[in-house]
Amino acid sequence: MNPESLLNFLVIDQASRLAERFAHARPFRHVMIDDFFSADFCQQLEKGFPAFDEKLAINENGVVGGKAVQEKITRLGPAWETLDKLVQGPEFRQLISDITGIPDLEYDPYYFGGGTHENLHGQSLDAHVDFNFHPVTRQHRRLNLIVYLTREWKDEWGGSIQLHRDPYLPPSQDEIVTITPAFNRCVIFETTEHSWHGFPRIDLPEEKRHVSRRSFALYYYTHSRPREETGPEHSTIYVDEHLPEGYNATMRLSEEQLQHVRNLITRRDQHLKRLYGNIKQLYTELNQLKGVPGLEQAGAGASDDEARQAAEARIAARDAEIRRLRLWVHELETSTSWRITRPLRNLKRWIGGR
Repeated sequence: MNPESLLNFLVIDQASRLAERFAHARPFRHVMIDDFFSADFCQQLEKGFPAFDEKLAINENGVVGGKAVQEKITRLGPAWETLDKLVQGPEFRQLISDITGIPDLEYDPYYFGGGTHENLHGQSLDAHVDFNFHPVTRQHRRLNLIVYLTREWKDEWGGSIQLHRDPYLPPSQDEIVTITPAFNRCVIFETTEHSWHGFPRIDLPEEKRHVSRRSFALYYYTHSRPREETGPEHSTIYVDEHLPEGYNATMRLSEEQLQHVRNLITRRDQHLKRLYGNIKQLYTELNQLKGVPGLEQAGAGASDDEARQAAEARIAARDAEIRRLRLWVHELETSTSWRITRPLRNLKRWIGGR
C-alpha cells in the first residue's frame, strides 16, 4: 500500500530531517511528528476507535484498570484494516527505517501489547523499559511507534508521555522530556535497555471526565541487533513513582495528598505481590526441570525463605544421589566381572535389536 495516500506528504518529504532529529534526541533516540496521517484518514481512525471495554482492561495485577487495549485492530472497520495494511507494507517500513536508521524492520501481526490504547481519568503508567524479545517470534523489539487520537489534551491533565534518562533518580536529578498527546501526533522511539518512558496520573477537570487518552501503538522488530545493545531477556521493567519532592516531615497532608500516598503504596504492593508470584512460579518450573518430585508442595504453608531452603535441601539430596549412582556405575564398569560379561551383553543387545 502506498503511504503517500494516507500520510501527510511532509513526513515523506522531510524524512532526512526527521532522521537527524531522531539521531540526536535526548534522553534517548526519538522523534515527534505532528500531523502524521492525512487529516481525512486520521478522522476515519478516530471515528472507528472502539468503546472502552472492561474485558480488555485487565491489568498485570489481574484486576480491571483504567487502560483498555485492543490488539485485534482489523476488527474495528475499514479504516483500521487499511492502517494494518499500511504499517506492514514494505514502503512504510522502509520510511520508518530511513527515519530511525534501523534496517530490516519486521511488522508484528500479533500486535502484542499494541493496537488501540485507551486510558481513563485516574490512570497512570510508571516509567518502564519494555520487554525486549517477542514472546512468539523471538525477534528483538526495536521501535515503538505511537499515534495519539484524542482531540483535546493539556499537560496539566497528566497523561503526557515522559521520556526519562534514569527514573530511579529523583525527578530533579533525572532528565525528562515531556510530549503532549496531541491529536494526530506521532512519537517514534527506540526500544533499548535504557529507553525509560511512562506518563503521570491522568487528572481531568470534572467537566472533562468524558475525555480519554486514546492512541494507536505499534512495535517493530528485527531478527538481530548489535551485540552492545542486547541484554538478557526480560519482561517489562517498571520503576514505581517517587513521592512528590515537596513532601516533608513537617507538612500536613490534605485528603487528596493522603489518598495519593495510599495509591502509591497500593500500586507498589500489587507490583511486589505479582513479582513474588512470578518468583514462586519460576522456582516451581526450575525444580520441575531439575526433576525433583513433589517440590512444588515443599513450601506449602511455609515462608518464602523456608520454601527456598526446603527446595535447596531437596536439590542437594538429589545431587548427592546422582553422584553416588555415577560412582557406583563407574565402579561397576571398571570391575573384572563387568569386562568379562561384556561379550554376553553385546550378544543380548544384538538379539533384542537394541
